[in-house]
Amino acid sequence: MIGASYAEKLHSRGWFVGGISARQSTVTKALDSNIIDCGTIDVTKEFVSNFDIVVFALYPKLFINWVERYQDCLKSGALITDVTGVKGAVVYRIQDILRSDVEFIAAHPMAGRELSGIDNRNSKVFEGANYIVTPTEANTPGAIESAKELGRELGFGKISVLSPEEHDEMIAFLSQLTHCIAVSLMCSKDSTHLADYTGDSFRDLTRIATINENMWPELFAMNKTKLLEQMGLFEKEFCRLKEAIASDDLDTVREMMITSTARRQYFNKK
Repeated sequence: MIGASYAEKLHSRGWFVGGISARQSTVTKALDSNIIDCGTIDVTKEFVSNFDIVVFALYPKLFINWVERYQDCLKSGALITDVTGVKGAVVYRIQDILRSDVEFIAAHPMAGRELSGIDNRNSKVFEGANYIVTPTEANTPGAIESAKELGRELGFGKISVLSPEEHDEMIAFLSQLTHCIAVSLMCSKDSTHLADYTGDSFRDLTRIATINENMWPELFAMNKTKLLEQMGLFEKEFCRLKEAIASDDLDTVREMMITSTARRQYFNKK
């Protein structure tokens, strides 16, 4: 979904865009939808070497495996980037194995949907959203600026720079923990009979519980240390709220609600 949305937006901006997918049906759909200029299911030097920038919209382990197997197909001087949701376990590994005449500058579009596949592409999700570039000491200033420019071309509203470690701590709290909460909430009760009675609060809270069961376990495992730290913080505060309710300590309940209301204001979209 993210890869197709990138292609759709960049092609609409006049970029020459090619696409590779494991499925011919995806390539055909992309061509028929006019979001790429050319496409293939075969990774060949003849095809890949045409491109100055290569965006990898792959699961982390597949991304690493691709570079190990096919990096000779990249043109000399190419810049590669990604959309991967974890960085520490990926960025340094890619930079270690990548040839010296190709540069990898990592990035993460903080925009997406709970759905997957080319049919669910939507380049409008990038408009005004956050985009994070995660360079290391191995990256050149030119590559960092190119990654920022790509974010601007895609329509992102705020472009930030974090180290891979800072990114992984942030993403563990803002994204991975929230998915864990949504999944746990849906698994805590067979609530199918409640669907006729629910309001928007439950729907909003559990939207991301519709989840890709192949990708997210990999992301959790590759960022396990940071994620477990954030789960511990949530568990502590949840237990504090539980104990306050159990002991009729309504002052603590109110205090927590005042804090949550104040902090939530920072996240309101302007």
